[in-house]
Amino acid sequence: MADLQVVALIAAKTGSERVVGDALRALRESAQSEQGCVAFDLFTSTADTATFVAIERWRSQADLDAHLNSPQVRQAFEAVGDRLAQPPAIHPLSEAG
Repeated sequence: MADLQVVALIAAKTGSERVVGDALRALRESAQSEQGCVAFDLFTSTADTATFVAIERWRSQADLDAHLNSPQVRQAFEAVGDRLAQPPAIHPLSEAG
């Protein structure tokens, strides 16, 4: 079975980029040691520097679900509080084939 690829778009409110970025970098660090995490890369959009893009690969949907429900994810969202411009957009991907 192929790994599950995921793209997450996280938009910070203007002026909150540092707080959101710090929380996401901490989440990346912990996610990389989670069971089933193949890769977790974090980027800032050059088109909109308040937008962070996480490109992730997980062994299975169950591993992704465990990550999304983990204490580390809860901690990240508690750290950013109301500093997000909108809820994160999480996109599990399938090949367009």
